[in-house]
Formats: sequence, structure tokens, C-alpha cells
Amino acid sequence: MALRDVTGAVDFAHLEDYTLNDAEVMEEVLRLFQQQSDLWAPLLNADHEGWRDAAHTLKGAAAGIGANDLAALAGEAERGDLAGAAGRLEKVKTALAAALMDVSAYLHHLQLRSLRG
Repeated sequence: MALRDVTGAVDFAHLEDYTLNDAEVMEEVLRLFQQQSDLWAPLLNADHEGWRDAAHTLKGAAAGIGANDLAALAGEAERGDLAGAAGRLEKVKTALAAALMDVSAYLHHLQLRSLRG
């Protein structure tokens, strides 16, 4: 995986600006996003009573790294009714998968950059 694999699911320019392009801080923030995703993704199911909390948490975590589409979809899922929750949550899961792929590619880029000095 490399920087060329980034799809645009995450606006890394936002993260770079937010962290003043500090690679260590960016890595820490991205790893926290991965951890949050691991914790909350299993709850993105309308049959689980915590699905709104999961969507809310992922909305904030996504906004923090620049995953704007994911943040918007999680916000819509959080606010919507139970009847349409399953469909909205599927969109969140798809956007989350795309964001996580971009995060992995960017983390790989940061690791390569640190090796170059």
C-alpha cells in the first residue's frame, strides 16, 4: 500500500494543516481513528441498541481526520429514524471501509517518509 492508493475518502490536507504537518501527531491521530473504528464498527447495526452512539462517535472521529463523507453519512445515520437505519448504516460501513483503506495507505506513506529521514 502506498500514497498512490489514497482514494480521497480522507482529506489528508486537512489533517496535515490541523497537525502542522507533524508526522508523529498525524500517525497518533490516525491510529486513534483506527482504534475507534475497531471499537464502534461492530455496533453499526440497526439491531444493536448502541448504533446511534456508534454513528455519533464515528462522525466526530471522521471529521477530525478529514473523512468528510464518512462524517456526513454517520451524522445522517445518527439523526435518522429507525425504519431507514439499516440502509443508512450500510452507507456508513462502506464509507468507513474506504476511509480505513486511505488511512492505511497514508500511514504507510508516513512510515516510508520516516525511513528516508
